[in-house]
Amino acid sequence: MITVCVILGTRPEAIKLASVIQELRSKPDIKTYVVLTGQHKEMVDSVMELFQLTADRNLEIMKPKQTLTEITCNSMQGLETIFAELKPDLAIVQGDTSTAFAAALAAFYQQIPVGHVEAGLRTDNIFNPYPEEANRRLISQIAQFHFAPTTLAVANLQKSDVTGKIIQTGNTVIDALLTVANDNPPCEIPGLNWDKYRVLLTTVHRRENWGQPLQDILKGFQKILDNFPDTAILLPMHRNPTVREPIKEVLGKSDRVFLTEPLDYKQLVGAISRCYLLLTDSGGLQEEAPSLGKPVLVLRETTERPEATQAGTAKLIGTDSDSIFNAAKDLLDNDAAYQKMATAINPFGDGKAAQRIVETIADELKAKTNEA
Repeated sequence: MITVCVILGTRPEAIKLASVIQELRSKPDIKTYVVLTGQHKEMVDSVMELFQLTADRNLEIMKPKQTLTEITCNSMQGLETIFAELKPDLAIVQGDTSTAFAAALAAFYQQIPVGHVEAGLRTDNIFNPYPEEANRRLISQIAQFHFAPTTLAVANLQKSDVTGKIIQTGNTVIDALLTVANDNPPCEIPGLNWDKYRVLLTTVHRRENWGQPLQDILKGFQKILDNFPDTAILLPMHRNPTVREPIKEVLGKSDRVFLTEPLDYKQLVGAISRCYLLLTDSGGLQEEAPSLGKPVLVLRETTERPEATQAGTAKLIGTDSDSIFNAAKDLLDNDAAYQKMATAINPFGDGKAAQRIVETIADELKAKTNEA
């Protein structure tokens, strides 16, 4: 029997690991434990419920205004005890969160192999995005299985001279998205008539956009509304008051801006399906929206997902208000430009990433068990 621990702490991790957990738990010869750190709480719980997943352990580290140091240290201390108890043959982490980095390091300290889902993303700027770029680079130095979503991610890992096995799998977020989108989920927002407006789905939360960049982004949003009366903005607000308060102050009184709490994943997929285009600093939405034929304007100076811009499904536009307005105007005014982005092929996978990941885990760990 192979024992695998899957560690997650945030909503994006839960979404992107859901199909992996389901696939692992379908294998009778693999004992799978799901460990939550609690970096996020309610948002993770809703994803676990949606995909009918249960956790075996929960460190419950979340507390108001916790620092990166607290997240990392508290996660590592809790995982030290859990790894000693469960003695897994493999620890699986996803992406670039502080939970993922702490879990990888905690496993390394007990000489437990690490499998890194969504490995190989790079911006080549260690402070942008922060701390994600450093986290994923550090995990790559520890991991023994690198599950890379694209050919570019594979090349990045090869260039970094990482040890271990590199496997191109596609991105597991497409697995999750297609599963949920298949049910055509609704997205009912009080007061929002999806048929009346071209709705721009917007999100902004990243640390590098706090402060003046956020103010510039909001100014760009307002300029779009002022010049296109047939548009409306749906903006699910991050729970962090550093982001939330400026958004409410600048956009809170507009009758064509719909500020909401974070949407659960079902609602989010429904919103992507119904919106006209997306303006976002999210990494995951750059991968998800193209599968549903929606152009993405990326509110960042750098992206670790250049495959989207190269494929033409996304455009990197930064945070300058005029740049935001001009990029949106091009898609709102020019149907040919819109259709070119909307019909470009999504480079992030076919919905079978989890299957490839679990097949690799089973084959590799069984082979090592037989050798022993």
